[in-house]
Amino acid sequence: MNSPLTLDNPPSTAVETHPTLRRRFSLPTVDTQFDSDSTDSAGNVSGCNHSEADFTREDRGRVDVPSVADGLSSREDATIKEKGQTEDLRLDASSVTIAYRPSAPAHRRNRESCLSSDAIFKQSHAGLFNLCIVVLVAVNSRLIIENLMKYGWLIRSGFWFSSKSLRDWPLLMCCLSLPIFPFAAFLVEKLVQKNRIPEWVAVLLHIMITSTEILYPIIIILWCDSAVLSGVSLMLCASIGWLKLVSYAHTNYDMRILEKSLEKKEEFSRYWNIEFSYDVSFWSMAYFMMAPTLCYQPNYPRTPYIRKGWVARQTIKLIIFTGFMGFIIEQYVNPIVRNSQHPLKGDLLYAIERVLKLSIPNLYVWLCMFYCFFHLWLNILAELVRFGDREFYKDWWNARTVEEYWRMWNIPVHKWMVRHIYFPCLRNGVPKIVAVIISFMLSAVFHEICIGVPCHIFKFWAFIGILFQVPLVIVTKYLQTKFQSSMVGNMMFWCFFCIVGQPMCVLLYYHDLMNRKGSTS
Repeated sequence: MNSPLTLDNPPSTAVETHPTLRRRFSLPTVDTQFDSDSTDSAGNVSGCNHSEADFTREDRGRVDVPSVADGLSSREDATIKEKGQTEDLRLDASSVTIAYRPSAPAHRRNRESCLSSDAIFKQSHAGLFNLCIVVLVAVNSRLIIENLMKYGWLIRSGFWFSSKSLRDWPLLMCCLSLPIFPFAAFLVEKLVQKNRIPEWVAVLLHIMITSTEILYPIIIILWCDSAVLSGVSLMLCASIGWLKLVSYAHTNYDMRILEKSLEKKEEFSRYWNIEFSYDVSFWSMAYFMMAPTLCYQPNYPRTPYIRKGWVARQTIKLIIFTGFMGFIIEQYVNPIVRNSQHPLKGDLLYAIERVLKLSIPNLYVWLCMFYCFFHLWLNILAELVRFGDREFYKDWWNARTVEEYWRMWNIPVHKWMVRHIYFPCLRNGVPKIVAVIISFMLSAVFHEICIGVPCHIFKFWAFIGILFQVPLVIVTKYLQTKFQSSMVGNMMFWCFFCIVGQPMCVLLYYHDLMNRKGSTS
């Protein structure tokens, strides 16, 4: 026998006569989606299309059910809170009378498991990402402890600067003298603007200036027996300067062509929605040489002010990550490389084991280098000169093909290649694939210069490695088209570029460098 005031069947007379009970136990007014034949005489729901949780979340607004605690006075509510029973009393009457009944259906529609192929990419994986971070920290902490126990502390006081670094003073003087070449290019452009020299003479002078700008550091490095790091730094500065000088000369040449044709000038202004003006300004040239870009234009988007506190924080990050990168090189990369053999002259299985063992610390070093240079340093420089366009990279880690990676990981160089190599080739009737090969060829030459010249080795490993990207572009694009999956191309990119390619180049250059030093001594 039911109690007179049970929730299943409250007496209408008692509810109607007592205002508190009328507010507290009013039965739900269910939406029209419940048909008349879907509820039996006992009040059980048989035709509900929603789960219990869905009903309480979504249909609560369509059910006229006051809260159980709505009829409580303030004194009663305070008493209940003191007893810790508020949550139990705030259950909706609809949940108690309909959704949570034992006869309510628990399975109402087809669903996939969370890890099935149809559902795995439709949900958040934040928890698994956190697990990967925890496992990564734990594994690398153990490796650090194991490395310190096996090799000890390998970083010496002269890691950053020593008395041997004083031998590199010719490289420092060469680096300080590089601004002469931008000034010479500015003088040439000024003479052309004033019609003091013809166009062909200006082109010839620019060729001489740019060629001297890149050959001068090469001669200094080959003449001095300098440290590899100092030579790489000088060659990077010289290569950046060469790219800027080419852009400066090419852009001014194109602006002179537009200036001579009123129709082209107006078409250019309408297309880019800017006011075109050709002027050779020293300050524009000076700002371009300091700005974190390789493409010259008279005006750039600028920020209103410099955030000094932000610059200080980014500088601290730069110091920390640079130190961490040096720690990985000294504690992990160098011991692995020293205890290895030439990958092309020893046992194949041993070479594979060394490459795989070197791949992880090499990947960490490369990621730290990318973060320090492309994110921290370029943003710091952009903030100091108030440079507004700070898209120095895109999400290259999601690249589905090798071609996408090369378009996204180094935006300044990509824009330079597209602006001054790729599209000029297309406009002159060069086929697309040939324009791509020319672009990769130029990139391969500069990679070889920046690595081979400081090492005094010309085995063309870097040159071959960059040119090998052309067939990889074709292969990864074919796989992307065939399988229609972003995962296949992305895994191919990580495997060939970071797990195999870079460690192999490191081993090749190290052993060739050691063989050169051994033969010299």
